[in-house]
Amino acid sequence: MKQAVKITFCAVLAALSAVLMLFSYLTTLTYAVPAMAGLLSMIPVIEIDRKWALGTYCTAAVLVFLMAEQESKWLYIAFFGFYPIVKSWIEQIGKPLIEWLLKLVVFNACMLLIYGAFSVLFSISPEDFAVLGKYGAWIFLAMGNAVFVLYDVAVTRMAMLYIRRVSPQISKLLHR
Repeated sequence: MKQAVKITFCAVLAALSAVLMLFSYLTTLTYAVPAMAGLLSMIPVIEIDRKWALGTYCTAAVLVFLMAEQESKWLYIAFFGFYPIVKSWIEQIGKPLIEWLLKLVVFNACMLLIYGAFSVLFSISPEDFAVLGKYGAWIFLAMGNAVFVLYDVAVTRMAMLYIRRVSPQISKLLHR
């Protein structure tokens, strides 16, 4: 594949991620939009390689930072945008238990980083989770881990669907 084709392909995916993130201004989509936009970073992993996927993510992250809603943009930048790339590295290990442990470590580290940033940017404190009791923040994180496992499975299935249904057509276009 020619260099110009790779650059154009990745630029289009970065732009699509940024445009998709504009839907984050709809308050009901604050969490769903970054998760969906992040799926686009798996495409260069499949079609080209991880290095190009990382460049696509970095480009998209800059655009998202400039355009998207506050909470959603940080979720995209600090986790959803790069997770499919990290997932592809982790899954090379070939030992499911170690892979899941690493994925959970990555998720929890990112969520704690986001929580720390949100606590400064949006004045979120542990008391904001009081509806869940004394350990509300930890309960919220535990529920987040359960949702993360579902998200990881969904990313895998979306990648498999993409490889079976879309990639053959994309490959024909890219390799002309």
